[in-house]
Amino acid sequence: MLRLLLARAAQYLLVIWAAVTLNFLLPRLMPGSPIGLLAGEEVGQLTAEERAELLAEVGLDAPLPVQYARYLGSLIRGDFGYSYQRNQPVTEVILQRLPWTLLLSGTSLVLATVIAVTLGAAAAWRHGSRGDLTLVSVSLVLDALPSFWIGMLLIAIFAVELPLFPSFGAVTAGGRYEGWAYVRDVGRHMFLPLVTLTLTNLSATLLTTRSAMLSVLGAEYIVTARAKGLRERTVLFRHAFRNALPPIATLVGLNLAFTIGGATVVETVFSYPGLGRLTYDAVLQRDYPVLQGAFLLTTLVVVAANLLLDLVYPLLDPRIRRGAL
Repeated sequence: MLRLLLARAAQYLLVIWAAVTLNFLLPRLMPGSPIGLLAGEEVGQLTAEERAELLAEVGLDAPLPVQYARYLGSLIRGDFGYSYQRNQPVTEVILQRLPWTLLLSGTSLVLATVIAVTLGAAAAWRHGSRGDLTLVSVSLVLDALPSFWIGMLLIAIFAVELPLFPSFGAVTAGGRYEGWAYVRDVGRHMFLPLVTLTLTNLSATLLTTRSAMLSVLGAEYIVTARAKGLRERTVLFRHAFRNALPPIATLVGLNLAFTIGGATVVETVFSYPGLGRLTYDAVLQRDYPVLQGAFLLTTLVVVAANLLLDLVYPLLDPRIRRGAL
């Protein structure tokens, strides 16, 4: 078991190193230059010497290997650099946006998982019924619809035709709410992006749960449990659902891995001030330090989610634990 854990740790370290390297290279391989953002409206008046001096100030004048060595050294020190646009440490910029993304994506993940697993298990238990076919059809339709289209449709209905919820932002601009009034204001702003993100993530988990349940409902131990006279609810939850958990846990783990960066489109549609919108703005503005900080955080969350799955899997499936031994 110890040897397996050491091998997995080595793999994760290799993944992190590769991700850090790509994180460094991708922004620099993008077309365009950050010089326009650095210089502002006076970029057209800069001489070649002034452009070179400006790039030197942010360390973009050195060869790529030198920049790479500086980048690794900064990461070791916990220094992610300064945002070109905001003139703030990248860590501060990310920490300002991260709570909003965690609130939106985390709530959506919990809602989508609970609803999808419940409906998926019910659909499998009543396989072939009208309710099962309806759930599958609705799930396939939702899976085919892009998240930005769902978001714009909800805005048109609930923010324009029926002005019930705000269509942008996380709080009311200029509002000075406190206590429950502030919570209510945040909830109203989050409602439409939350529904959009939940509908987007619902279908895959529902269909996976249904498929996993169907794969175990015909097993011999299910037939034996029913022959013993156990209640249907006991058969469903103690025998069928428990043995169908591994593939469901895999998908939930993947969804958890992309909690940080998976809401970029939805946050952009609703101008929600989360990490996804920050990344989108940083791409448009060639803000390399912010891009690198956001991508690195996403990578670390993905690696952590996979590590969590490695630890949870033996608890869900004893065969994995025996195989490791």
